[in-house]
Amino acid sequence: MTESTKSPSAGGGLPVLKYWLEKSVSPQGVKIWEKLNHQSSCLSCAWGTGGQKGGFVNEEGEYLQRCAKSVEAISAELQEGIKPDFFTQFTIEELQQLDSQQCDRLGRLSYPMILRKDSKHYERISWQEVYDIAEKAFKKLPERVASYSSGRSSNEAAFILQLMMRALGSNNLADCSDLCHAPSTVGLKEVFGSGTSMVSLESLKHSDCVVLIGSNAPANHPRLMNELIKIRDKGGKVIIINPQIEVGLVKFASPAFPIKSLLKGGSNISTLYVQPIPGSDVAVFVGIQKSLLEQNLVDFEYLCNYTDGWQEVVNHAENTSWESITDTCGLSREEIEEVAYTIGKSDKVVFAWAMGITHHTNGVDNVKSIANTALITGNAGKMGAGTMPIRGHSNVQGFGSMGVTIRLSEPIKQALQGIIGQSVTETKGYSARGLITASFHKKIDTLFCLGGNLYGANPDLTEAKRSLSNIETIFYVATKPNLGHFHGLAKENTLILPVFNRFENPHRTTTESGNNFVRLNEVGTTHLKDADLISEIELITSIADKILGKNPINWKGLQDTSYIRELIAKTIPGYQKIGEIDKTKEEFTIDDRIFTQPKFSTANGKAQMQVTPLPVLTIPDKEFFGVSADSEGMVLILGSGRGYGQHNTVVYNTADKYRGMPHRHCILMNREDIKKGGFVENQRVKVKGDAGELNNIEIIAGNILQGSAFMFYPEANVLFKAHIDNLAETPAYKRVPILICSK
Repeated sequence: MTESTKSPSAGGGLPVLKYWLEKSVSPQGVKIWEKLNHQSSCLSCAWGTGGQKGGFVNEEGEYLQRCAKSVEAISAELQEGIKPDFFTQFTIEELQQLDSQQCDRLGRLSYPMILRKDSKHYERISWQEVYDIAEKAFKKLPERVASYSSGRSSNEAAFILQLMMRALGSNNLADCSDLCHAPSTVGLKEVFGSGTSMVSLESLKHSDCVVLIGSNAPANHPRLMNELIKIRDKGGKVIIINPQIEVGLVKFASPAFPIKSLLKGGSNISTLYVQPIPGSDVAVFVGIQKSLLEQNLVDFEYLCNYTDGWQEVVNHAENTSWESITDTCGLSREEIEEVAYTIGKSDKVVFAWAMGITHHTNGVDNVKSIANTALITGNAGKMGAGTMPIRGHSNVQGFGSMGVTIRLSEPIKQALQGIIGQSVTETKGYSARGLITASFHKKIDTLFCLGGNLYGANPDLTEAKRSLSNIETIFYVATKPNLGHFHGLAKENTLILPVFNRFENPHRTTTESGNNFVRLNEVGTTHLKDADLISEIELITSIADKILGKNPINWKGLQDTSYIRELIAKTIPGYQKIGEIDKTKEEFTIDDRIFTQPKFSTANGKAQMQVTPLPVLTIPDKEFFGVSADSEGMVLILGSGRGYGQHNTVVYNTADKYRGMPHRHCILMNREDIKKGGFVENQRVKVKGDAGELNNIEIIAGNILQGSAFMFYPEANVLFKAHIDNLAETPAYKRVPILICSK
């Protein structure tokens, strides 16, 4: 391995400080710091800072709570606008040769464009033509009109998007959360009656043990690392459950603790680090439950008083053999016992997870098995303890709260019917995966994408491209180009509609963090000169006014976001305070989501525990990939994920120095697998899945469980078909069988 790709000994640290310094002295430096301090929430993850307390301040009033991802996102938004003649110079075929980073670096979208059928070029159009096309496109049958959305927008835009769709009679409100944390929402709602984190930032600070499962927080949620450092400093424990050893989860150098970062090389994070087989999480947690029972560390009084179904869960753990558990998950009984002992002897335990848990065909069961473990030890419904899914997009949870979902709750449904003056359709809508399937079968005529990259985020990119090409009209609302704008093309008209970002918005808006905290974002201005931009609020309300008229909703009146917030306060449970936020400027935690007492939002107030069966994990043979059993190569289980210089499908830096991966066309493998397969480090190989293949992929040796491999998302999406969790319709990005061969 060359020195430039050698993995560091800690996450964060000097590379982060160097990046901040480089950006500070760049031509954008002054503007970056201006936007960092703007009173709006961070553009990056749902752990974000900002709002009325200032750009660097979290909900607890703590300063220095920005990370490099914030700078990456802001820097990208501060690019100059794409020149008016750019798209006349490059054909769509030429634009399709760009990768994600190259798309993003084209600059800011500054004027509305259309790619018409049989045309080779995007061309500039007027907003009036946009509305004329929208009027025709949205007057299709309601079941043939759909939307897809991303969490980079505001609560207000989300609310009026779903309001327009439901007024049209459509329930096709797909969302990026369908491709990530939908199993968390579904599973937690069944157990606790609420699908979000029950742990606030304040509550997390009281914890003395955090179990972090399937998350690369140093890359995707760096601010969480500050809390883990503080928990370790006070003698608390951090247990990591992850097939891949991420250096930042072992040791992390946070700029918020400069003495530790610079003089001591960072802070120790993990107390225990175990590496289970991908997809075996239920077996891990049933094993923990079994060991807790054997070590007399179960809180039976709590179970009797505050849960239903506990006896069946306990019986299941008792009756599942250790052999079945260890064979399924790959951990030893001793490893599981040590994890269980640490949990059982801790007073306040938080169970946190990300997409390493949800990206499986049994993702909902994974979530329920974690919830069962929290309940067995009495670690739900008290300060410093509980379940905490770690959301990705900065306002993805807010979109769900606003009703952008195909699983609308009854209280919201009833309230919305009063607003739109008609019944809300009971027709099952299309999730993000359902939307691709429906499009494949030519059941969608019109698609409105509020941000995101529906094409790039989906498995089987060949299928995604073909599916989207069956849709007559697609509207892409965005600030910068992405792969979907050049590959996810409609049959007749593909429109790209440029909008203001959060810190440029002429409207005051709100966003919701992953810990249920609502922030108020002040108005801003754009650096772009002579740009023909529009706000998302104005765009959606103008389309709704054009196609629906003014009865019973005055859509143009909803361009006053304070009016939208009044409707939100009357419609969304727990959001009553948003109706006064313009006057009070008081940001707030949403009511009835943070459980500090063991009374939950279920019908009887008790947690509803359910048995979670161990998964049957199989690995296909070589014949599955269309080659003979005696051919060269080896079969591994691939988990796809993001790099350290990446936010969702947007790539800011191609190299991942923390994993020692110098570019995006790498596969991370265990050294024993490299040797066993007859390969050598840095060899170029072919990687084949059940949907496609990639050539010229460089082998990188890393600290990953034997039998497993890692490649970057979204590039690896071309390899595999969408095997989904039927309960949440989320694809299994983290357990993909692949064949690796030299040619």
